[in-house]
Amino acid sequence: MASTDWDLISSYAGLLCLACLSIYAGAHGSLPAPKKQKNNGTDKSVVESDEDDEDDEDAADRLSSGDAWLFPVAGSVALFGMYGIMKYFGKEWINWILAWYFSIAGVGSVWKSAASLMRFAVREERWKKFDRNRVLVLKGPRELLSVSLRTPTIALFPLALIPSVLFNTSETNRKSALITDILALSFSHNALCLLKIDSFKTGCILLSGLFFYDIYWVFGTDVMLTVATSLDVPIKLLWPKSLSFASERGYTLLGLGDIVIPGTFVALALRYDHARADGKGTFRKPYFYATLAAYFTGLVTTMTVMHVYGKAQPALLYLSPACMLALLGVGIVRGELGEAWKWIDDGEMKKKVIGDGSGKGHEDDGSVEQVDGGRKNKSKKRVQ
Repeated sequence: MASTDWDLISSYAGLLCLACLSIYAGAHGSLPAPKKQKNNGTDKSVVESDEDDEDDEDAADRLSSGDAWLFPVAGSVALFGMYGIMKYFGKEWINWILAWYFSIAGVGSVWKSAASLMRFAVREERWKKFDRNRVLVLKGPRELLSVSLRTPTIALFPLALIPSVLFNTSETNRKSALITDILALSFSHNALCLLKIDSFKTGCILLSGLFFYDIYWVFGTDVMLTVATSLDVPIKLLWPKSLSFASERGYTLLGLGDIVIPGTFVALALRYDHARADGKGTFRKPYFYATLAAYFTGLVTTMTVMHVYGKAQPALLYLSPACMLALLGVGIVRGELGEAWKWIDDGEMKKKVIGDGSGKGHEDDGSVEQVDGGRKNKSKKRVQ
């Protein structure tokens, strides 16, 4: 009987932890910022707002069901185009171009993720005590540009440069897995914070479409595997197949698509739990924990099948059904499936979903709160 390969198992466990932690952090980052009380004072100066730029994210458009249908098509075109370029022109120059692109994008991504991590570590109350530094570009009474950042955010910028510089200056065949993972985790975190779907219906369409997309491009062709293993850019997580983190045996890898796509569904489940609690700071998270556990189970299944059969597996073959079944199961058990299916996560209008102690909820159609209607009237005039 063959001995257990603990080096390989540790590699699988490492990827599992990174993927689940990334989704957990990104999902909580996608929650709407607490709404501030209106200031009834008379001070109308340009510095009256206590909002940071990092608070002003919930206005991002949500993906609708119409957008979700296009994902497999757009993904297929991009994937096959990349494969064709590498096959006929070689991978060296495209790796060079993409390395520069992701290095530049990585500075902003790592910077934002580091600021979010520090904000979480020091807690909101203490964070708001740091000085807020604001730069305004005005043309007469009109505000052309406004940037507002807390002092720790500015201090973190030099540190955010380090991963990108190290990644782009290292040799192509010796890029550090640690640096790659730092950049990839920051991309994943920010994608989950910003890429939001508007309903569970949209999420199911997205997961179903990419379920077939992943199966075809992994089992039907060698396109997916070729692109994933040829591109040396931080769009995948790596973990060495060694308990001592040695790189001689190579690495196991997980594409960011297998984190971000199901992760958007898990993040939506958390926002639904948040909406049911009427935006309270501490709230129960049955849908979030169920879908996150389903993701974990689906990824374990993917790795188990891959290990047993020794062949690459389309992760969404297992992750997509797992996440959708988790939603279905929790909704049926709690008697809320209809309400969950009809719920819309709108970035501008918040429709309240009220739950009672039994976990059953209903939509309060008569109570619609304007969340950022005032944002459109946000231009400020200089005080004369």
